[in-house]
Amino acid sequence: MNITLSVDERIAEEARKAKAERVKNMAEEIRKVLAPLVADGRVQVTEGAFGITVEINASVLFAPGEAQLGADAVRALRAVGQVVAAAEFPITVEGHTDVLPIATAAFPSNWELSAVRASSVVRLFVDSGVRPARLTAAGYGDQRPVADNATADGRARNRRVTILIESRVAEPAASPPVRASGVTDSILPADAAPPSP
Repeated sequence: MNITLSVDERIAEEARKAKAERVKNMAEEIRKVLAPLVADGRVQVTEGAFGITVEINASVLFAPGEAQLGADAVRALRAVGQVVAAAEFPITVEGHTDVLPIATAAFPSNWELSAVRASSVVRLFVDSGVRPARLTAAGYGDQRPVADNATADGRARNRRVTILIESRVAEPAASPPVRASGVTDSILPADAAPPSP
């Protein structure tokens, strides 16, 4: 069966392919600038349908219980910032901790520590030329573990910063129906009347 694409469909497909190529090239550049850290397993760079994920072990970036970036971390992250600065993709920086509690004057809990660590990376990206409007910092504390917190190795894996570069190369999912008011059906209770204009 021969399917012919319309002009608009061909343009959209070419744009999608071009974006996918830009994402692939960006991921390769990030791997290059972080090559020693990738080689020893302290950084993982992965690509998916919705973008690039850079997972960095917190020991690469911060002293235990601290949120100030070390000199080596600044150099590595500045290089990443320079790679992503020219792109248009939104970037979310997530801070994560293990379950061991922290209670210092600066960080009463892991929530504060994870949020300030994420913000430290965001601030460095801004200093590296990334537009602030593209950036979001999020602190998750110990709520999104990737390994077992019962072991020292697992806790070390959970102490991390994750950089999500959202390219949305995949086709977007179908949107929920929108009423004339502009409100989607999915957020209104079944018996609720649409808002009056």
